[in-house]
Amino acid sequence: MTEKIYKVLFLCTGNSARSILAEGLMRHLGGARFEVFSAGSHPAGAVNPLALQTLSRLHIRIDGFRSKSWDEFAGAGASDLDFVFTVCDNAAGEVCLVWPGQPMTAHWGVEDPSIVQGADDVKLRAFMDTALILKRRIELMLALALDRLGAMSLQQELHQVGKS
Repeated sequence: MTEKIYKVLFLCTGNSARSILAEGLMRHLGGARFEVFSAGSHPAGAVNPLALQTLSRLHIRIDGFRSKSWDEFAGAGASDLDFVFTVCDNAAGEVCLVWPGQPMTAHWGVEDPSIVQGADDVKLRAFMDTALILKRRIELMLALALDRLGAMSLQQELHQVGKS
């Protein structure tokens, strides 16, 4: 019997920092069990270099990341999704598209490290702090018995993870 591969989408407004960090972390930690994407409601058009530097410091591959619109994941022919997580408050408050596959959704909001002012080491620390929060939430999700929890229980657990 083949193990289910879950499709996960992380959303943020610009798809340049937080959602990129979450995508990289989930790919790394979730391995072959997950197909992971990120997108933004108003993509910045470029990935923040500090997001890539942070992933690299965590020994996560940084090739292939790009800032893209969430339209890629909701249009005709888009793959069904299993999970959609918003990682910024702005994206959580926007009217979201209808996602194919009726995925579980949760808000895992974290502060935007790209707005931190100061020296490069201060900015990089903000990115690392954000990455560590997201990493912990992803680890908590990965510890769940995804294939055995009922939909209501799983939805509740995913919301709880976002509050940790």
